[in-house]
Amino acid sequence: MDQAGDLRRTVELIVRQVGHWQQPRWAASAAGGNVSRADLVHRLVQELANLAADAEARPRRVVPRLDHDLALPDQLRVVAADLLAAKASDAALAQATNAVTATRAAL
Repeated sequence: MDQAGDLRRTVELIVRQVGHWQQPRWAASAAGGNVSRADLVHRLVQELANLAADAEARPRRVVPRLDHDLALPDQLRVVAADLLAAKASDAALAQATNAVTATRAAL
């Protein structure tokens, strides 16, 4: 499978894993115990947004933290789609896939 396909599949796996979570589950500590699961996924969203900005030669911007953590799976889907639409390099897509995989393992 190509890098874009790997990223799509990996994002879908994490979204399926967390898409049904309610607030208490998001607030729980991620593996390692120093950040919440919500903070960890938001950090991933920011990382993918940064890669998309870099691929489009745009300035990086802070991704807003929405009021409700239940929106995080949708935010993740959107920034992943933005990264794919940006025609990022295979190296950037591989970096994104590795970040999603690592985040999923820590959840």
